[in-house]
Amino acid sequence: MKNKTVFVACDTSNIEKIKKIITQTRSDQLKIIPKFGLQFFYSKRGRKFLEKIKSDFWLDLKINDIPQTALSAIDSLKDLKKCKYITVHANGGLQMLKAVKKKANQNNKNLKVLGVTILTSLNNKSLKEIGHTKNVKQLVLKQAAIIKKSGCDGIVCSAHEAMMVRKRYKNFLIITPGIRLPGDSSNDQMRIMTPKQAFKNKVSGIVIGRSLTKGNIINNTRKLADHLSK
Repeated sequence: MKNKTVFVACDTSNIEKIKKIITQTRSDQLKIIPKFGLQFFYSKRGRKFLEKIKSDFWLDLKINDIPQTALSAIDSLKDLKKCKYITVHANGGLQMLKAVKKKANQNNKNLKVLGVTILTSLNNKSLKEIGHTKNVKQLVLKQAAIIKKSGCDGIVCSAHEAMMVRKRYKNFLIITPGIRLPGDSSNDQMRIMTPKQAFKNKVSGIVIGRSLTKGNIINNTRKLADHLSK
């Protein structure tokens, strides 16, 4: 199962909690990589911690701005040597995505740029409320096409859209948030799926947060490995 990549969402600004999550999610059975979002990156000690971290990590900033500002943001992160994944929003458009990918290549050949599509907290009703005329699946496919054309390395979408994206883009990285172990609460997510279901939908990796980090992290990690081995 080492070929199954799991990103653990480190959604806290507490350094000691972060260290605990990283240490206690280590697994001989799964490839587990920490993912840091806005909460940690914006925290007083978060940026400093990421400068010194010794393992690969994903920096989930969902950059979305005019091209020059977006590439300047990427340039400001070039000291984070172990950052292996960075996210940008497809909403920023083709030129922004291209600019970010070009700058990422210049700064760090190993940095993968992932384009974020429709957040897993949204559904068709939510899209209509903010003015979209396409449904979730239609919009994700449209955004996937732009992300692919830009040269970015992959896409972030829910596991519900993963199969149709995979059919169109065979070698694309497809990372899926909104993952819950069986029986866990969906919380603020709308389009959720279990880890096993997600990998059956041909995803490259999954993002899992509270199902791992809430309660006994070691037991939760073992539970995830058992779930995927059946």
